[in-house]
Amino acid sequence: MAKHKKRKSPPRFPDKPSKPIEKEEPQPADPGEDITKPQPIDEGALPPTDVKDFDVLDKNRKLDQLFWLRIILAVVAGVTAVFIFESVEGEERRWAAIGYMALLFLATIFVAKSMRIPLPKSDRKKIVTQGIFSYIFLFLFIWVLTYTVVFALGTPTVVSPF
Repeated sequence: MAKHKKRKSPPRFPDKPSKPIEKEEPQPADPGEDITKPQPIDEGALPPTDVKDFDVLDKNRKLDQLFWLRIILAVVAGVTAVFIFESVEGEERRWAAIGYMALLFLATIFVAKSMRIPLPKSDRKKIVTQGIFSYIFLFLFIWVLTYTVVFALGTPTVVSPF
C-alpha cells in the first residue's frame, strides 16, 4: 500500500489575530464636552454584516406578510361570497364564487408586486405560488361552512346541524 502524506489545512480564521484584542471601556461624557463631535467607533463591538443577510430577512418577512394576507383574504372572501351571490341560482352561483376567488387572488398578485419583495429573477414565481393552495382550500372550506350554517338553519329538517 502507498503511504500518503497528510495535507495541512489552511487556518480556519486567517483574519483573526492570535491574541484577543483588549477593548477600552467608553468613558462617560463630561457635561461640558461637545457631543456634536464624532465619537470613535468601536469596530469590535458589532459583527460584520452582509447586505445579503438583510435582503434575506426582508424577503422572508414580506413573503410571510403575503402569505398571511392571502389567508385572511380567503376567510373574508369565503364568507362574503355566500352573501354576494345569494341571489344567483343553481350552477352559476358556484362558478361566480370561484371566479370571485380567482379575481381576488389576482388582486393579491398586484399587491405583492407593489410590496417590492427582493426576489432573484429565478424566484419570481414565488409571488404567485406563495400560499396559493392554502388560499384555495381555505376559501372553499369557509365558503361551504358559511353556506351550510346560514342556509341550514332556514330549512325545515328533522336533524339540526347543532
